[in-house]
Amino acid sequence: MHGAGNDYIYVNTMLFDIPNPQTAAIAWSDRHKGIGSDGLVLIGASPIPEADYSMRIFNADGSEAMMCGNASRCIGKYLYERGLTPNPSPRGEGSSHQGMQIKLLTKSGIKTLFLHIKDDIVESVTVDMGKPVLEDEKLFNPNLSTPLPHRGRLRGGELRSGRGQEVGRFVSMGNPHYVIFTDDVDQVGETGRLLEHHPAFPQRCNIEFAKVESDGTIRTRVWERGSGITQACGTGACATAVAAALTGKAGRKSQIVMDGGMLNIEWRESDNHVYMTGPAEFVFDGEIYAP
Repeated sequence: MHGAGNDYIYVNTMLFDIPNPQTAAIAWSDRHKGIGSDGLVLIGASPIPEADYSMRIFNADGSEAMMCGNASRCIGKYLYERGLTPNPSPRGEGSSHQGMQIKLLTKSGIKTLFLHIKDDIVESVTVDMGKPVLEDEKLFNPNLSTPLPHRGRLRGGELRSGRGQEVGRFVSMGNPHYVIFTDDVDQVGETGRLLEHHPAFPQRCNIEFAKVESDGTIRTRVWERGSGITQACGTGACATAVAAALTGKAGRKSQIVMDGGMLNIEWRESDNHVYMTGPAEFVFDGEIYAP
């Protein structure tokens, strides 16, 4: 399945056990020798009554992530269209249920999925991504001033390159992101690779390069830790929207345009939560032996 081009392999572990998910993620994510994906997502039963289902996500390099917004939307679509949603609403042609909710347990807490359904198809999903975290010394040390090969240095929380200063902000949406506003979003491959492993980020970091366009949309490219350049990143879109609001580049609602499509983000003042809305799509089903 994919959400705005951010594609993962999904396994329902209530039916199929994956004993070595790290190994499977590496083998299956290989786009030449495996299925090909940005990683592996495991859908499971929830061990606690407060949630309906659980998810675990492993990047293409086998590392486990805390959360993935695009993957959570795909899980919502999978659960509904496979008839696994809790307390399912009446189904049938012509039905339209906007109130379907699923509580999904992730490693960064319980996320609420709001399914937008028409004619028994989940057209899009809104995810309550929770409150953004703007400071976390376990994830970001802004006081480091360490040189970056070929690009400059990260000092005081801002990336300074030979071409001047490119303003960046740290935002955690369950996993760490560093958002840089720049006219050169295509430096994602070069600078993103370097910043992911920068000493300022003790647990590595997802890196976004964003530019506010004349129509108000925010063009964003993303380097995901453990996966590299991806078509989209849900938590990254949320982090970009928060960073844009904090720096006065946008309001509380943003349209984030990524390589694979657009996500709508709202950072609500009423509860300080970030809400992400976007598509989810099936690509194919198949069988493969677990390594």
